[in-house]
Amino acid sequence: MAALHRLLDQRRSPDVRFGLLLAIGAATLLAAGWMFGKIAEDVVTRDLLTVADEWLAAWLHRHATPAFTRAMLVATELAGSTVVTAVSLATAIVLVARRRSHWLLALVLVVPGGALLNELLKIVFQRARPTFDHPLLTVPGYSFPSGHTMLATLLYGFLAVLLFRPIRRWRWRALAAGGAALIIPLVALSRMYLGAHYLSDTLAAIAAGVFWLALCLTAVATLRRRRR
Repeated sequence: MAALHRLLDQRRSPDVRFGLLLAIGAATLLAAGWMFGKIAEDVVTRDLLTVADEWLAAWLHRHATPAFTRAMLVATELAGSTVVTAVSLATAIVLVARRRSHWLLALVLVVPGGALLNELLKIVFQRARPTFDHPLLTVPGYSFPSGHTMLATLLYGFLAVLLFRPIRRWRWRALAAGGAALIIPLVALSRMYLGAHYLSDTLAAIAAGVFWLALCLTAVATLRRRRR
């Protein structure tokens, strides 16, 4: 029992908490970076994953229905520019009012910075979007990685992390994490169903979003600790 109490006391220590944060951040960066690199390699070399891309895109398009299309058009707007801007601004206002400058900095780096990163990645890979004779949605620009899916990962992932720490009840913590875990794949599915992206585009977007989110949060936490 004495050893258990000492362990719990150590976990309350700022040094131990910061060390755990760095370890989690590093592990997340490595895993997400590896996943994105593997998907990107398969896309560039047109490996087996791109065969699955084509098959799934064609299957979803063949089985489209008007009712489900309307639902997917609503779902995709969860990561549209209007919703992302509105939610980001509302979050920024709350953070300013509560004087959470470090979280505000993280928000600016995560969402606008992540959107810029996505555009740079699209330019680097220049992958064409899926094409159909009768498309459900016509979207200009490149396909890899999916911008909507990456923004959903960044914004709702950030909100889940922001809400996770101050909430004491594990039930509400699970709800915050579960909300992000539900919205992100829902947006990814909507982009594939509507014919705007391939499966690999959305998977790479999630990996890139997790990587950028972990990098920004770890960097801001390190900066905050150095200032202290």
